[in-house]
Amino acid sequence: MRALGILAIMLTGMIAGGAPVALADTWEETVTKARGQTVFWNAWAGDERINAYIAWAGEQVKNRYGVGVRHVKLSDTAEAVSRVAAEKAAGRETGGSVDLIWINGENFAAMKRNDLLFGPWTENAPNYQFVDTIGKKTTTIDFTIPVDGLEAPWGMAQFVFMYDSKSLPTPPTSIKGLLNWAKQNEGRFTYPQPPNFIGTTFLKQALIELVEDSTILQNEVEANKFTAATKPLWDYLDVLHPVMWRSGKVFPQNGPAQHRLLDDGEVDIALSFQPSEASSLIARGALPDSVRTFVLDGGTVGNTSFLAIPFNAKARDGAMVLANFLMSSEAQARKQNPEFWGSGTVLAMDKLPITEQNRFANLKLGIATLSPKDLGVTLLEPHTSWVTALEAAWAERYAAGK
Repeated sequence: MRALGILAIMLTGMIAGGAPVALADTWEETVTKARGQTVFWNAWAGDERINAYIAWAGEQVKNRYGVGVRHVKLSDTAEAVSRVAAEKAAGRETGGSVDLIWINGENFAAMKRNDLLFGPWTENAPNYQFVDTIGKKTTTIDFTIPVDGLEAPWGMAQFVFMYDSKSLPTPPTSIKGLLNWAKQNEGRFTYPQPPNFIGTTFLKQALIELVEDSTILQNEVEANKFTAATKPLWDYLDVLHPVMWRSGKVFPQNGPAQHRLLDDGEVDIALSFQPSEASSLIARGALPDSVRTFVLDGGTVGNTSFLAIPFNAKARDGAMVLANFLMSSEAQARKQNPEFWGSGTVLAMDKLPITEQNRFANLKLGIATLSPKDLGVTLLEPHTSWVTALEAAWAERYAAGK
């Protein structure tokens, strides 16, 4: 997802694309024009459940709208982005080989910056009206970059805390509360070692709560402000580490390693970026059935997966029809069902008709999975430059038991 070094060089200095293509006057016209088209959907293919879900969505769109779907299976999203960039460099303004991309983060930023995207179009899709753009601000801002109607949100990930309810009946509700609890329960908490993604996310979560003005994190980091902004975080960790598992001298290397500590009863809390992960681990016998999930009162860090249409997509109308279906309550509820995937919905329950809300209310999410409502507010990711700076500063202070 992050292999953009060569791509960034490739895109530098590219001339902005040709004239924008107008949207159809009505959605009905879009649906009519889409019939008979085949959408080449470029999407990561590293999970068989996800591949099966994509195949199911393709069947639904084919049966209902006459739109074919071909899953172009990727190991890295940058593969598709590079292909679109190469077509632009070659002057291929229409008839592109990529119609829809599962995308977010740096890949979206690169495509937007270099005029490689069609749109804006998402607000024209009927199901976009049900997206939770208030409680889930990440549906409108992709790793600090405004979406501006160039991406359709279709999946949520959010930072959560897993805990053993037998040993910890009432979990803390804030980062500061976590420290107070850790002081009273020495050795019962740890987090994966950055730059592991989960460990770095814990740093981001703590910094958002502890920094004096969290809005500074939405802008590129400035060296002369970094020290002062992060001082509360280092002060916090300096107190937390000595009361952690193994006195903060050793850290689990990743999420699964921390899950094993929770399963073995060595710690009471573990971290995840997938709200359904605890239920999945319990079902597999990897965690005791007393484990549950909690979030913090002020919200937790999250991000959104999106669907984008390249500027020269051949099946542009078909891609819009497919993306609109994927934002429907039917498709979103199936996506959230752990039997099929377990990915969080981008929809706002209070925007949906009662009958549509029932699709989610009747889901068996698993005994440890919070409902969309109970997940609370999704906090914006800091600018990626903060992540790099945080990881470097953390390593300098704490790596190898410093």
